[in-house]
Order: sequence, then structure tokens, then C-alpha cells
Amino acid sequence: MNIIVTDSPEQAFSKAADMIACVVLHNPHPVLGLATGRTMERIYRLLVKQYETSALDFATTTSFNLDEYVGLAPTDPNSYRHYMQEHLFAHVNIPTSQIHVPNGIAADLDLECDRYEATIEKAGGIGLQLLGIGETGHIGFNEPPSAFNSRTRVVHLDDITRRQNSGMFGNDPTCVPAHALTMGVGTILEARKLLLVAVGTGKAAIVDKALNGPLNENVSATAIRLHPDCTVILDDAAASIWKNNSSNTINSMS
Repeated sequence: MNIIVTDSPEQAFSKAADMIACVVLHNPHPVLGLATGRTMERIYRLLVKQYETSALDFATTTSFNLDEYVGLAPTDPNSYRHYMQEHLFAHVNIPTSQIHVPNGIAADLDLECDRYEATIEKAGGIGLQLLGIGETGHIGFNEPPSAFNSRTRVVHLDDITRRQNSGMFGNDPTCVPAHALTMGVGTILEARKLLLVAVGTGKAAIVDKALNGPLNENVSATAIRLHPDCTVILDDAAASIWKNNSSNTINSMS
């Protein structure tokens, strides 16, 4: 595992965007696993800027998002499909036919999960999977406990997660859907590269638990330590507890 600690959130976002851009630039048919959240907004903004300066071409890129709320249509302003349209897809030239987000209003959700897995396989698997980390230690919506071999499925969202995500729902956790579709931990681990990004003191404790704690299905992010090609990018604040462990090897970036 490669852990990079930057002096500022801006440097963390820039490093992450450059890593994603490298995959797009050097692969004739890149397959990206994408995530949502405030951290990702900054990364996507930088990718859009590179596209606007002709440094990037997304025409042959295929994307798969980690998750989607159950019960929200793609056009719903709070859906992750709408989020991706607002922050990335509307601003770059990735063809709509190559964009994949779980369908939270599918008539048969279990069938939709199976279809999503099959579509990832048909695309040749995910080349780089972008990840954040939630307060429960989840990657995707893999709430505790989530088996490390779990696949795309319907999950019940933890009350902590619903509170964390309530900002887009009038700050009312009860308005956040109780269920979501998510790639499983096993699905995520099959990506050829993982890139987890976390910034801010609010992530420091869970980052330390993910990187230093025991491998534990109650903290699904610990599973990234099983991956052969995983990069974690943190700012100083998010790394503050983890780096106090003197046994850690830190790659610093000024």
C-alpha cells in the first residue's frame, strides 16, 4: 500500500486527479470506478479543468459508480446519477452509453445488482476505483458488517451514514433513503487499482482505524489493505492520528 500525506487538501485533490488522468491518458479504453461526496467534487472539478484545456479525452472511457439510493430516480436532484451529471458527466465528453450507475428504481433490485456485476465483467473489470471513507468506515455503502467477498447488493444504511449524508436532504436524516444499492467489498477489491482519498480532521479517527486497526468486516475500509495496488492520499489533518504511529512509513508531499 502506498500512503501519501500532503500538506493541504488542495494538494491531495490535485494528486488524486492526476492519478485518474494518468489512467485515462495511458489506457485506450479506461474503465473508472467513481464515487460521490464533497471530496470527490473537488477532484472532478480538476478533471474537468484538464478536459477543458484539452489535456484529457474521455471519449473511450467507461465509468461505474459505487452506489445509488434506493427509490430515487436518476433525475432526482439527490440521486447520485444526478450528482455525477452535475459535477462531471455534463462537462466532459464521456458518452452516455458508457456511463453506469446502479438503478435505484429498478422493478427488481436483486436483478439490477446481478446486471450491474455482469456489466462490469463485460467491460473487462474496473481499472481504477476511486474511494472515499464514511464515518462508519464504509467504502461504497458497505455498512458494518460487510463481508469482504460481498457483491453488489441492496443494503440498509446506518443511522450514522444517514446523518452524515443529510446535508442534501434539508439536514433531516429521516429524509435520507434507508436503503441503497452498492458495489460489494469483493467487487471493489477486484479493481486493478484502488485510490482512497480523505481530508480533514473529521476523518482522522476512522482513517487510523482503517489503516492500523484489525482487518474487520465491521470496518469495510480495512479490506483495502488486502489489495495489491492501493494508494491512499490524505492531507495532514486526516493523517494526524495515523502518522503518530512511529512504525508508519509516510510519503510526504509539500
